[in-house]
Amino acid sequence: MISGPYLADWKEFETTMRRSLLPVLLLGAALVAPAAHAATPPQQPTQGPGGRDYTSSEVVKRALGTASSGTFVFHGNDEPSGPRPVVVFLHSWGAVNPGLYGGWIDHLARRGNLVLFPRFQEVNRSRPADASNLAEDLIQSALAELANDPKAKPDKERVAFIGHSAGVPIALNLAAGAGSGKVPAPKLIFGLMPGGIASNEKERGILLRDLSAVDPATMIITMSGDRDYIPSDRASRLLLQEASAVPSSRKLFMRAASDDHGYPALTTTLASPGSPKADYDASAIKLPPDPPRDPKQRNTWRWSADMSLSGPQTILTQQLGSNGTDALDFLAFWKTFDLASDAAFAGKEASALLRDPKFVDMSTWSDGWPVKRLSAQVPKAAAPESKGEPTPRRKLNMAPPESKHGLAHRADPKGRVDERGTRISASNDAQAQELSIGSGSKAGSLRDPML
Repeated sequence: MISGPYLADWKEFETTMRRSLLPVLLLGAALVAPAAHAATPPQQPTQGPGGRDYTSSEVVKRALGTASSGTFVFHGNDEPSGPRPVVVFLHSWGAVNPGLYGGWIDHLARRGNLVLFPRFQEVNRSRPADASNLAEDLIQSALAELANDPKAKPDKERVAFIGHSAGVPIALNLAAGAGSGKVPAPKLIFGLMPGGIASNEKERGILLRDLSAVDPATMIITMSGDRDYIPSDRASRLLLQEASAVPSSRKLFMRAASDDHGYPALTTTLASPGSPKADYDASAIKLPPDPPRDPKQRNTWRWSADMSLSGPQTILTQQLGSNGTDALDFLAFWKTFDLASDAAFAGKEASALLRDPKFVDMSTWSDGWPVKRLSAQVPKAAAPESKGEPTPRRKLNMAPPESKHGLAHRADPKGRVDERGTRISASNDAQAQELSIGSGSKAGSLRDPML
């Protein structure tokens, strides 16, 4: 108890402290108030594509193969009346843990799909150049082992590939190699934030096979985010263009937009497809150990620099693990795949999806304001080569200016075209080379920095 001559001093000190703390308290209240009253993003739909009206309440999680080359398998814990559609999930480079995509895998499996997650990479021991062949072997082995499983029950006539970053060119490579009989031809390839494409054998990344061998009946959809979109856009256009046997009506080029109207904001980055879920962590689904190596067998393994993860690859993998599951997952990624796979399995064309307004709809914020919609377009078919006499070069450059936020990207001067189907004149070769999505000295620019 303070009394005597010190009481007046104490009261003066108390008054001063209250006055000094008042601005701080007011500032804190001002900062908290907008978040407390901000509109919230839409939740997962109760039913329909992307929704939570699941056919299975429990998911079987197991692993086939060995620790160095195995496949994680997920499906409902029930015996389906008919074969299950097969969804092959191809991870980004470094994201070998299915738990990083656990939310999406759970959604797919509970909707009645058989989900295969081939671990085509052994971190610090395998090269990107070998990933396509290894994924092919893993999928072939898994499907053979599951063929007579009454709960897995794979339907090889209804197969879809989901790829993220480096997993997208691998998905196209697998589709191009389906003629070998190892992997069934997919009806749908859904590629998110494509990247990691190598222009030659010496470059770090996934070397493309002859994508003109992709079945013309395949539906191909690529989607980029509006953050760091340039490499993904260029890789998307390259992949769509190289799969030349697939008609334009079976292709879609899409983009998901960020939206900060409410709180928390929706931000579409390279890591947005991540939906971590602890139940799907690799540590909880043990792969069988590798058999002991024969000491008499010569060890031919040699380390190379592209086996280790680069800084950006490590960062992306970390971001996938901390990325929250939100409306972008439910309505941009999950819903789009659900609608597209239903259409592809029914033999419909990708262009038919654009006639459904729900396809690009992203619902509304809690205050009724619409979330920014997805953009989708059918890529233009390549114009035929002109065999006539060359015309005099124009001195006036009539090329339209590039838009910083537009979807347009010029093609290279080696016979390719821009998105409007227009041949690039010789006077624009420098600009075309600078924004190239094809081969040549600038081809490395299309490679996503994540691989």
